[in-house]
Amino acid sequence: MKKEVENEMEDELSTEYDFAQMQGGVRGKYVERYRTGTNLVLLDPDVAQAFPNDAAVNEALRLLIQIAQRQQPSTAMGRTE
Repeated sequence: MKKEVENEMEDELSTEYDFAQMQGGVRGKYVERYRTGTNLVLLDPDVAQAFPNDAAVNEALRLLIQIAQRQQPSTAMGRTE
């Protein structure tokens, strides 16, 4: 069964993707650069359903940050309400 899957995948590749002809490639060459500029977070399915896209998640988190920052001054000054 595994050979059938491999053959199907080979058939789907276009002829210009002949990796056997490529020389000098280094696996993971840019992985560190990618990781420093990327912050991926896996959302649980129930949370992901609440947000249609990454922009909606970012907007919700920014609002949460604003609310949290508004709460900090009153607790930082020793006031309890």
